[in-house]
Amino acid sequence: MKREQRSLGAGKLNYKLLEELLREYKGVVDERVVVGPGIGEDAAVIDFDDIYLVTKTDPIVCVQEQIGYYAPIINANDIATMGASPKWFMVTVLLPSDAREELAREIFRQIDACCKTLGLALVSGHTEISFNLERPIIVGSMFGEVEKEKLVRKNAKVGDSIVLVKGIAIEGTSIIAREKAEEVLTRYGKDFLERCKNFIYEPGISVVHEALIARDFATSMHDPTEGGIFTGLYEVAKASGRGILVYKDKIHVYPETSRLCTDYDLNPYSIFASGALIVTTPRERTAELIRRYNGEGVKAIAIGEISDKEKGLKIIDAEGRERDLVYSEKDELIRKIL
Repeated sequence: MKREQRSLGAGKLNYKLLEELLREYKGVVDERVVVGPGIGEDAAVIDFDDIYLVTKTDPIVCVQEQIGYYAPIINANDIATMGASPKWFMVTVLLPSDAREELAREIFRQIDACCKTLGLALVSGHTEISFNLERPIIVGSMFGEVEKEKLVRKNAKVGDSIVLVKGIAIEGTSIIAREKAEEVLTRYGKDFLERCKNFIYEPGISVVHEALIARDFATSMHDPTEGGIFTGLYEVAKASGRGILVYKDKIHVYPETSRLCTDYDLNPYSIFASGALIVTTPRERTAELIRRYNGEGVKAIAIGEISDKEKGLKIIDAEGRERDLVYSEKDELIRKIL
C-alpha cells in the first residue's frame, strides 16, 4: 500500500515520524555512545575514558536580530542540562545572496561576545552565501565535558518534584516584541518594548549557570524550547518513561508575556521557552535546591511531580480540575507570528 504523503509544516518534525526514523536509521553501533538520539534527550554523550564528551547541534532559524548571540547559548544550554560544562563551539553561518559585508561582521561580533561571556572557544565552522534564503541561518555545534559521576541522565523517578527555574516564554516574549515592534511600541510605549526585547538578556535565555547549580540535585534536567513549557514537560516524561502531574497556577508567567500573548491570541505555555529550566529532584531535596537558587537570586518553584507512566500527562487547572496536558511540536509563534 502506498504511504500517504503529508506536508510536514514548519517547526519540529512530528514526534511519531521522528521516532520511526530514529528506529529505522541508526548508523553503526558504537559502544562508546552512552546517550544517543531520542525525544527529550538534550545532547549526545560519548565515553572518552576518564570523562564523558557531551555534544549537541542546534540551528537558529526563527530570529534575525541577535542571531549570533542566540546560537552559542541555545547549544550551550543543552550541554549544561546533562551536567556538563560547555567548552568548544563550531558554527555554520548561511547568509542570503543579497547580504552585505556588515551583516557578516555583526553576526561574528555577536558570536564572539557571547562565547566570551560563556567561556567558550570558537574552534571551527563554515560560512557560505546561499541561494533562496530570505534571512540568515546559523547552525551551531557545541562540545563539553563532564566527570562521569556528575553526568545527569533523563532518569526522573516516581515521586520526584518538578521544579521550574525562572519562568516561561522568555524567548517567545522577546521574539514577539522584535517581530511586532511597531505595534508593541504604539500600544505600550518604548520602555515596555525595550524591556520585552531585552528578555533574551534579562531574565535571559541562558540556563547554563542554573543547570550547573542543579547538577548535584537533579534526576533529570531539560530546557524547554520550541513548543513551550508544555512540550518540554512532555519531553521530560517521554525521555524518563514516566507520567507527570503539574499545577498550572504554579507556572510562572511574566506580566509582559501575559499581556503580549493576550493581545496576539497566543498560549504562553506553547511558545518558545528558552530561558526556563525544568529540574526533577527527589522530593526530600526540593526545598534545599530552591533555597540554593534563591540564594543566587534565581526564581525557582516546585510546579508538580513525576508519576507512573500509566497515569499519563496531567495538569491541574486554576479551578482545581485535572485535565490532560495538551502539547504540540509546532510552536504557536511559528504558526501565528513568524
